Amino acid sequence: MFAIPPVDCPLTSRLSPHVALAEQDLTGWARKCGLISDGDGQNWLAGEAYAGHAGRIFPDARPEDLALLAMIFAWFYLVDDICDGTAHPEPPRLRRFVTELLALLHGSDRPTEVFAGSARLMLTEIWAVLRERMPDAWQSRFTDAVAVHLDGVITEAENKATGHLPGVDEYVELRRTASAAEISHLLTELATHTHLPDAIYHHPALREVRLAGTDLLSWFNDLYSLDRDIATAGGHNLVLAISHERELSIEAAVQEAVDMWQQRMDGFGPLRERVPSFGAQFDPAVHAHLDGVAGSVRGTLDWTVVSGRYRGDPRTR
Repeated sequence: MFAIPPVDCPLTSRLSPHVALAEQDLTGWARKCGLISDGDGQNWLAGEAYAGHAGRIFPDARPEDLALLAMIFAWFYLVDDICDGTAHPEPPRLRRFVTELLALLHGSDRPTEVFAGSARLMLTEIWAVLRERMPDAWQSRFTDAVAVHLDGVITEAENKATGHLPGVDEYVELRRTASAAEISHLLTELATHTHLPDAIYHHPALREVRLAGTDLLSWFNDLYSLDRDIATAGGHNLVLAISHERELSIEAAVQEAVDMWQQRMDGFGPLRERVPSFGAQFDPAVHAHLDGVAGSVRGTLDWTVVSGRYRGDPRTR
């Protein structure tokens, strides 16, 4: 296990008081969908702490909203394990999985060959609720974000299959695509009952804040998943990309990655301050969105070091 130097994150840690209730709802739903069928499965779900992850990112969400958010988080991590949990992926099968998944989001109810079982049933139920509650523009952004995310996952799988090791710049761009962070940013509107028009959501100033937030939570995740990624990621980890491109030891590359993270963190506040006012009608939703991006960073940092998915030793202050 490689030692990870501490990072300085000035964002405030928060946790919803409704996490325990959301976890109960998540456990019952996961059992109904066939994801867990015994005590070991329930302990696995609790150890991953998906309700806690949602509760750290969206600490002010209503109890019923937090339960739904926890379900969405659990589903995305399930898909991540299916698509990216092996050192020897099968890109053709993965492409078929993604094609069938996206077809469901676009309204297809035809039987599928690869995207089936618990993963399909869970998404079917999640998407039915989201389509009922969220406006059409948001649904389109969500579907597009899922497609971009999964396209990045396929690219990583193809790289693994061919032995391609990405350089640092290539990896950073690919990580932004393959990360599900953009989807987390979108979920702020669900959690806060706000809505951003497309023109504001896609404004360059907001986009830069989201990119910084995506980098911060993704690079921190890379640090804490390093031991696992050495075995399964095929070089798709910021530390491994730095080590390969710059011919550094893993220990030296870890420090370089931490330095990159800290520089990005130091620039996060100024990026947020450069977001202009969009008027009294829209500014509350913009501020909620920016708070959601900040929450995705701090909440993911805190969750990463306490969940059973990665490590258990805190390295933030």
